[in-house]
Amino acid sequence: MSRRSVEWLVLFTLALAAGCSTHAQRVRVAREQFYAGNLAQAAELFQEQIERHPADADANALDLAVIQLLDGRPADAEQTLRVVRDNFDHLEQSDAVEYGISMVTDDQRLAYAGANHVKILTRVMLALANLMDDGGDAEAYSLQVNAKQQELLQRATGEQAGDVQLAFAPLAIGPYIHGMIREATFNNYDDATRAYHQVVSWQPGFQAGKADFERARTGTHSRPGHGVVYLFALVNRGPVKEEVAELPTTVALLVADRILSALGEYELPPTIAPIKVPRVFVPPRSLDSVGLVVNGKFVGQTETICDVADLAARQEEVELPNIMARAVVRRVVKKAAVYAVKDHLEVQEPLVDLAMTAAGVVWEATEAADTRCWGLLPREIQVLRAELPAGSHDVALLPVTAGRPLSSGPQLRVDVHDGRNTYLLACFPNTQPIGQVLQRSH
Repeated sequence: MSRRSVEWLVLFTLALAAGCSTHAQRVRVAREQFYAGNLAQAAELFQEQIERHPADADANALDLAVIQLLDGRPADAEQTLRVVRDNFDHLEQSDAVEYGISMVTDDQRLAYAGANHVKILTRVMLALANLMDDGGDAEAYSLQVNAKQQELLQRATGEQAGDVQLAFAPLAIGPYIHGMIREATFNNYDDATRAYHQVVSWQPGFQAGKADFERARTGTHSRPGHGVVYLFALVNRGPVKEEVAELPTTVALLVADRILSALGEYELPPTIAPIKVPRVFVPPRSLDSVGLVVNGKFVGQTETICDVADLAARQEEVELPNIMARAVVRRVVKKAAVYAVKDHLEVQEPLVDLAMTAAGVVWEATEAADTRCWGLLPREIQVLRAELPAGSHDVALLPVTAGRPLSSGPQLRVDVHDGRNTYLLACFPNTQPIGQVLQRSH
């Protein structure tokens, strides 16, 4: 009996090791503080999570980088994002030991390697963070966006089911930033023209793309005595991962384990706990775009250059089958482990058999879906280009809902330089902006 007790205790310890809490639950308060505009408190909470949960460190660091950026510290945000990007690249090498541990616990035991859309958007946010600093590496980051996407596409082709070409459709924001920077050099219009041609081809619904292409083709950055203001807006709350029960898979496994129990000598732990998987959830829109008012005159409104929610949803279609397969294999491994212990010990006593079966049920019930994600991403990254006379201008940013701008929004003084670009970055997760409106000229 002591030997049996040891075996049973091992199973029970493994059950406790998995835990039931998810990343989404652990960072809920930190995200609430961010959306309430309390950046300092949110940053402190995310920093605590980084220290308490090392396996989740990169997921929390991504959210911390957004806070650093909107707190007026783009250099800190860029450094944080660079570290995470490099960690993701390293973690693309599989770890057999870590994978094996996850098979007896859950996917939260794997080091967070980032979903595909997160790896791509890390490069996008690196470009924006650098633009709001010295701008020296923004062009390189912009080229990395679709280079990474192509790399992920090649890896996915032949390995995953579904339309991977659609899931990895190229993003227009990379060439848009590249063309924007090339155009401002006044001697690289061919590069800018090619970049804007990609924008038009890849995202034909982006209305400003045709004007950008024609302007670059004629070699005109701006009229004499004028400069250009680019307003980048992080609009609406972005996609997050939530735990859901995959009922069809659970029912199929329930039928299978009942059949195996009937055919085998020992009872398998019944499938009581559902198979849990993470699914992408996108909060509803709060606004359509952000309007730009200059010296009391409405100049225009932003339009989407990168649909983050759509990218996340497309990538989920490719990644979900693998996630579900791991969840099913994990459940089978746990059932097999319980059966193997019973068989090895030749369990005959009903109470011992019941105890082991109960331990197996608890072991399965402690599984939690891996809800780690970049939770503070926007739903859309939008942009507006406005050519303005050189000089200082009073600027207001107004959230636009149902096609109509609201009457209030952040106001600032913007300096426009002859023949140069001035970049603004603002975050509107709802009709109230979060953090600072960043401004930088290059």
